[in-house]
Amino acid sequence: MNGHATGTFDITNWTELATEEKEGATFGRNAIAKTFHGDLTGTSTTEILTVVTPEGPAAYVGVEHFDGTLHGRKGTFALQHSAGSHNGEQWLKWQVVPTSGTGELAGLTGEGTIRVDGDGHHYLLDYTLPED
Repeated sequence: MNGHATGTFDITNWTELATEEKEGATFGRNAIAKTFHGDLTGTSTTEILTVVTPEGPAAYVGVEHFDGTLHGRKGTFALQHSAGSHNGEQWLKWQVVPTSGTGELAGLTGEGTIRVDGDGHHYLLDYTLPED
């Protein structure tokens, strides 16, 4: 089964775990909690590694554990994040970690994007689930 999920999420907690100043950049480690709305409904915990330059945010990578439902199917799965910005342009991508799905989300694969604007955080996930 192929699907397309859209919606929003709220960041409910952001905890800075560590920072390290280097020449030309600051490196950080952060723990984030989110609540999802829309086709994904549930919560997640994420850990990201960031690099920030004097010109502003530059890049982050991370892993996220989602617990909830995807189009009504309950389970958990992990996402891998890759994001950055340059000259005012953002790119935020995520990919379902293969074999990480549990429950009714076992076998889930897919990838998507995150968009941040004045209305908040929006997600898009194109996915495949095994047929019932």
